Parts: sequence; C-alpha cells; structure tokens
Amino acid sequence: MAKKKDDAAGRPRGGFKASRHGTGKASAAGPKAEQKRAAEARERSGARHESAEKSKYLRGPRIDPRAIDGSESAADLIDNAFLAYNAARLREACGLFTKKMLEPDVTVGMTLTGALTPAGLGMAALIPLIESGFVDWIISTGANLYHDTHFGLGLAMHRGNPQESDVVLREEGVVRIYDIFFDYDVLLSTDAFFRKIIQGKEFQRAMSSAEFHNLCGKYVREREKALGLGQKSLLSAAYQAGVPIYTSSPGDSSIGMNVAALALEGNKCLIDPSLDVNETASIVLTAKRGGGKSGVLICGGGSPKNFMLQTEPQIQEVLGIDEKGHDFFLQITDARPDTGGLSGATPAEAVSWGKIDPDRLPDAVVCYLDSTVALPLLTAYAHARHKKRPLKRLYDRRSEMMKLLRSEFERAGK
Repeated sequence: MAKKKDDAAGRPRGGFKASRHGTGKASAAGPKAEQKRAAEARERSGARHESAEKSKYLRGPRIDPRAIDGSESAADLIDNAFLAYNAARLREACGLFTKKMLEPDVTVGMTLTGALTPAGLGMAALIPLIESGFVDWIISTGANLYHDTHFGLGLAMHRGNPQESDVVLREEGVVRIYDIFFDYDVLLSTDAFFRKIIQGKEFQRAMSSAEFHNLCGKYVREREKALGLGQKSLLSAAYQAGVPIYTSSPGDSSIGMNVAALALEGNKCLIDPSLDVNETASIVLTAKRGGGKSGVLICGGGSPKNFMLQTEPQIQEVLGIDEKGHDFFLQITDARPDTGGLSGATPAEAVSWGKIDPDRLPDAVVCYLDSTVALPLLTAYAHARHKKRPLKRLYDRRSEMMKLLRSEFERAGK
C-alpha cells in the first residue's frame, strides 16, 4: 500500500475533504492551517456556512429558545428553556414520564426519601399524582408518612429561618427540619393518634406495611372529614385511591417507634418485611405479564430506592422466574456513584444486577437535582401534557398478584 505523502508542514495529506463550496469540513483532528484559510476565505466571500457532511451527532434540535416574558406555563418553560445541563435532564425526565411511563400498560412505582412531606410536597405534588392515576404504588421512608400525618390531623407546619439558634428554638418548644418549624406538641399529638388507632382490633395481627398504612390512611381520612380539612394527607389519599404504600424500614420512624412501644404492652401489631418483599415483587411481575411494563420514579435514594429496584432481582435471582428488569427508570437525586451514595442505582450499573432491562437503557434518565425543585415541576408538566389515567387500585388486587407470583415460583421450581 502506498504511503501518504506529507504536506509542507509535515502533516499527512488527505485529512481535509473539500466540500462543493470548496471550503471543506473542519475538524479538531484536521489540518489547522488549511481550515483557518478556508474559514477566512468563506468570511471574505460572504458565503453562508454549511456543514460539508451531516454528522449523526448534530441531529438534535438547534438551541434557539424564545425569550422568557412571564407568560409561559411551567410546561412551556421546561420545553423551551431547559435545554442543557441538569435543566435538560429534567426536560428529558418530564418527556420520559409523560410520553412513555404514563401509557396505559405501564405500572408506575414511586420512591420517596428526604423530608418531602414536611415541606408540603404531599399536598402540592404527591396527592395530585395519585389522584390523576400517575402513580400506582409507593415505597417511602416512614418519616415522610409520619410527618404527612400532621397535615391530616390539622396540625401546623411553618416556614422558618434555618439560621435561627437551635438552642433558642429548643427553649421555645420549636422543632426544626432545616427551614420548616413546628411546635413540639405536633410530635406528641401525632404519636398519641398513632398509639390510639394501633390499639384497634384490626391491627392485632401480622401484616405488610401496605396493609398497615392502608388502615392508618382510613383513620386519617376520618379525622380529615371530622375537621373539615379536605384532602391533606398522602396516607389518606392513597387509602382512597387504592394505592399501596410500603416502607422498607418499618422501625426507622416515629410510626415504627410507637408500634414498638405498644409491643411492650402486649400489642400484637407486627409489620412483616417478608410480606413486603413478596408483595412488591408481585406488583412488578404482574405489571410485566401480558405485555405490560414497569416504570420506576425514584425521588432521592436510600433504602426505598433499593427496595424498589430489588423487586427484579427477587423475581429473577431469588425466585428463579424469567424476567428482564424494569422498563423505565427515572431518578431524581443529588448523590454520586463514586462516593457510594448512588452505588448500584445508576441505570447502567443496575443492568448488571438485573434491576433494569438492558434493552431499555435509552428509557432511563437520571436528573441530578434537588427533589424539592424537580418534583413540583414534573407534576406540573405531567398534568399539562397528559390526561388523567384510570386508577389501577393495586391495593385491592394484592391477593390476585400474590397468586400469580406463587404460581410462577412453583413452576420455576419444577
């Protein structure tokens, strides 16, 4: 094979392909002097720049937003101005959620970590998502459900200044969650409510956390009605809509602490984590059978994130049932994989565990953003761009879904 000759500057010839205009296509790997002269010649001639070749990497829409004038809806702002960096990831997340995850055949599971309900996001975002049929089941920290109950009991949370002295706040009987302030008696009153209802006859047995929260939601709803509050509590809304709510760590909250305190007095209420593991797996398996799909919306990380994603390894690795992983993956997080905070839960890494279907990686978005910013915007976008879905009422179908799981487990064992 003939060796290419070098140009006068010692660079290989043939690295700069001329276009029909004679100006050539520039590349950072091409001959710099020729590219510079071509650009200058084009500028002198007044010729309009045109790419010599259409790269597949340049097929995205041009960045050319209209000016923001205050007339935009939240959804319009996201579509028009969220064009790069994490703003673009949030736009992609909104698109994935509304265009794919909210299709009728998709079952949407959501996880909640961080103090979202104390900030009012239960009322502002989570209840609207449930009532519109946009979220079918939930895994939450117990703390989010405990602080959510304050609102259903008519107890007040206030905006405050995070720079205030915590010593002074303690003397004043004020509890602080960053910039959320509330009276210490809010905790005592909520504890008293849970201890009262958990002593009821229907609580005196082993149950999944979904059963426990459904019962709690019934009593919170009764209190809301008695106080004339309207729909303030996530627990209450989930009870009404038949949305099962699980918690991956039942003892890791004030609700669990009160259950434990009553156990010292002989109370028989027991939240069984094995029921939770199998029930959540049955939800995902049922979603995937018959051509359906499973989508996960992960707000934050922590134990609820893993509990949601482990449903697929439970089905495949532990129960031996043929499956491929969740179809849609949307995560809002401020954690990083290299520090361990996001370990095992980036979409690509989750593929190796069987948590995510490798064929569906394009349908995975990680938005590195505070959930208190992203969740209201995602909720507004979904309501603006998608009609309501019929409620799946998965809580009412738990026996049916567990029957399917047992059947496939037995078949796999044989």
